[in-house]
Formats: sequence, C-alpha cells, structure tokens
Amino acid sequence: MSSKAKQSQKLLLFRLFGSRLFGLGTLKIREILPFQRLTKLPHSHHAVIGTATFRGSAVPVIDMSAAVGYPALTKEEQAKGSIIVTDIQRQEIGFLVRSVQQIIETDWKSVMPPPKALGTNAFITGLLDVEGDIIQLLDVELLLAKVYPESLDAGEVVLSDVQSETLRSLNILLVDDSQVARKQLSDVLDSKDITYHVTTNGDDALQVLLSQDERGTPIDILVSDIEMPGLDGYELTFNVRDNNALKQPYIILHTSLNSEMSLSYANQVGANEALTKFDAEELMEAMLRGAEQAS
Repeated sequence: MSSKAKQSQKLLLFRLFGSRLFGLGTLKIREILPFQRLTKLPHSHHAVIGTATFRGSAVPVIDMSAAVGYPALTKEEQAKGSIIVTDIQRQEIGFLVRSVQQIIETDWKSVMPPPKALGTNAFITGLLDVEGDIIQLLDVELLLAKVYPESLDAGEVVLSDVQSETLRSLNILLVDDSQVARKQLSDVLDSKDITYHVTTNGDDALQVLLSQDERGTPIDILVSDIEMPGLDGYELTFNVRDNNALKQPYIILHTSLNSEMSLSYANQVGANEALTKFDAEELMEAMLRGAEQAS
C-alpha cells in the first residue's frame, strides 16, 4: 500500500437553474439518459414527475431542480434535459437535470465543507473550486429524505439485554457529512440508549480518535462515511491504521455507494467492514462483531 491512501474521485457536473454548477460523484451514477416519455405516478411528491424505463425496470424520476427549491423545469426544458440514473441507498432513482456539462477528476481533500450559514436545510455537502467556478456537491440523501420521508425510518432492531449492554460499554464514534445519515445512525443508537460521539467530517473524527486515546478512553468502534469533504473515509481509515501508537478501533465504512469497487477499496485501506446504507439491523450486527474484537 502506498504511504497515502488516495483514490481519485470523478464528479459529474450539471446545471439545474441559471448558470450555477452542481456535482455528483460518478460512483453513484449508473447511466445518463436523454429525456424520455415518463409514466405518471399518482399521489406522488410534486418533484416526482413519473417513471422511466431503465434496463427493463421502472425507475422513479425526480425533477432535481424542483426538489431542492428551484423552479420546476417546464415541459420544453424537460425535453432538452437529461436523466441521471443513480444507485443510492440500495435503490435506483432518476434525477432530471437541465443540462449535463462534463466529468472532472478531483479528490476529497479539495472539497470544502459548506458554510454553516447555509443552515440545516441546504442540500449541499461540500464546495469545490474548479478554475474559479464554485461547484456545489449535492446531498442526495437529504434530497431523497425530503421527497420520501418514510426513508428516514430506520426500523426496529431487536437486541438482547446482553447485546445492548455490550454496545453501551463501548466507545463509539460516528462520522458522516450528511445530516440525514447522521440522524439515521443516531436514531438507531438512541433507541437502545447507547452513547456515542459524532462528527461531520474526517478531520474532526481523527482529532476525536487521538484525544480519546490520550485520555485513556480509546474509540472501540468507528463508523464512517466514505465520501466527505477534506479527509474522506478511505484516508481517515488509512491514517488510523498507519498510527501504530493509536489503539486500533474496529472500522466500519458506511456508504450510500453500491459500487463493488468502492467496497473493495475500503478493505484495501484497512477497514474491517464496508456496508451500504441504510440497514439498521446490518449495522448493529457489524457493531456487535466489532464488540467481539474489542473484548
């Protein structure tokens, strides 16, 4: 393994409204289609404009502009637009955008966290300066949660008293730049009265790991997203594994990506497990495996 964990990230750039550019990681993308005739879905969210046929299956299509608060595309604009078919959180979703621009290559260290002034309802996970243009990386998990509120329901997880007490005895750290993912993770642990630390990015997570270790209360289980501004999940894992003085936690990389390549790379940089979001039962089972190692 190289001395530094680095995997280049490709971003698809597109426009929704006006000249502003938005970005989406290509690992989330299955295909880009020209606009096609859609089948209407009755009683759906106003941003869901129908279903498209993709490889023999009906895929819901969301007008991304309308979903994030911009004006919905007109019929004429729709006809000139493109449908980005994504594979996110175990489901295929199509996003209609005004226009697709290009694919660029970058790395997450170049991505800046969004300003706090944007508030908690901004659909932005990061900003990227590309030759003077500020690219906004969209928080598709938040977008989907607004369109499909039921997706926030983590579901009930059954644990024995012994399992619950085992997890309560551990020092757990959660890190994810998506507020929706943080809420899902937190809700599961809160429902079992399991305490934890939580951060929004890899840089802060590394500081928590180091400070907890110095205090003699090292982190036992680290659950981290992969795609984050600054120190991403791969680099966070590599930095932890490369620090011989640090008591090593059980690392679970938790991602909305369904890509086998991304999960394989997670193992290469030293993660114990890599899970696709969001299955509460799978996550708790992984944490219990981590608890066995910690003991």
